[in-house]
Amino acid sequence: MTLVDSDFETHSDSRAETLFTGYRLGGLTLPNRVVMAPMTRVRAAAGGLATPSMATYYAQRATAGLIVSEGVQPSLIGQSNPGTPGLHTDEQVASWRPVTAAVHANGGRIFAQIMHGGRVSHPDTNGLVPVGPSAVPAVGEVFTPTGPQTAPMPRALETAEVPEHAQSYAAAARRAVDAGFDGVELHGANGYLISQFLSSNANLRTDRYGGSVANRVRFAVEAVEATIDAVGAARTGIRLSPGGTFWGVEEKDVPELYAVLLGELARLEPAYVHLEATVEEEILVALRRAWPGALIMNPVLPMGARRAERPDADRWLGLGADLISFGRAFIANPDLVERLRAGLPLAAEDAETYFQGGDAGYVTYPAYQHAG
Repeated sequence: MTLVDSDFETHSDSRAETLFTGYRLGGLTLPNRVVMAPMTRVRAAAGGLATPSMATYYAQRATAGLIVSEGVQPSLIGQSNPGTPGLHTDEQVASWRPVTAAVHANGGRIFAQIMHGGRVSHPDTNGLVPVGPSAVPAVGEVFTPTGPQTAPMPRALETAEVPEHAQSYAAAARRAVDAGFDGVELHGANGYLISQFLSSNANLRTDRYGGSVANRVRFAVEAVEATIDAVGAARTGIRLSPGGTFWGVEEKDVPELYAVLLGELARLEPAYVHLEATVEEEILVALRRAWPGALIMNPVLPMGARRAERPDADRWLGLGADLISFGRAFIANPDLVERLRAGLPLAAEDAETYFQGGDAGYVTYPAYQHAG
């Protein structure tokens, strides 16, 4: 799918927008273009339940134009890490309602990121053998209740099983809306299940879900289509990491793969595509030009050497992004939007508390303290 430059310019206007200009995204009016990116924090209670501390955490950051939650598993077999929340039981839905209510009470908007881990899981975490497009294990160690362990061999999904896993995103999306979320983001990035199907080395299938580019994008498209059928296009986004190598995935044909995928997604008109800076800028800019809808850009490599800051955001707004997502910058700066607006210094987060559980390093970071 290719658009002429004039189409792109019409979509992006004169690029006079700033990070603090409002934006209409799906059915929402955002007061600014700052998005809180999804970040795993492993603070869920037993049974994948959301907690009061999670309500506090997200409500503290509700000045973001949009919050995208941590990855939420759509099924027990979709759980990747211990301590992560779910959206596949009635109890989980009920536990999320105080979280979404707290965000809305503080004037915010929140999407749930639906994350099926696929092969990036372990039987010690959920009692189940992980599944993936092929019997190819992830590279590295996965998190388990007893600490990191070598990623196990996944079971390759049978052709007849694949649609039910695509549908699991839609089922979780229905539950998310029931729980009060404004919409959902499908996690199609970072080596998890959708990303595994897109991959040229994790997906060795010879059926309709593997081999050619058209076949490898099929699972992603079916998952988005099912979700849109369930909750509507205005409530559905997807996050992608073109060329990313998380958990050992490879994509040998990034420009073609993502041009085909975006072309298929454009037909469905989801609320947005959320791209990570996981490939050369030239390719990302070309994908921006090929995508006619709203684009959220995560302007630095997730978990890379540095976190996103204001110059990164301004640069990508100039390159055609509509909204900018910030990850680690939001951890220690619950008032990140105001700090960016006023040019205030950003606090540094404590990496030791990323995943340790508890409230320290989670809800304990203060807003900026003005002298006097």
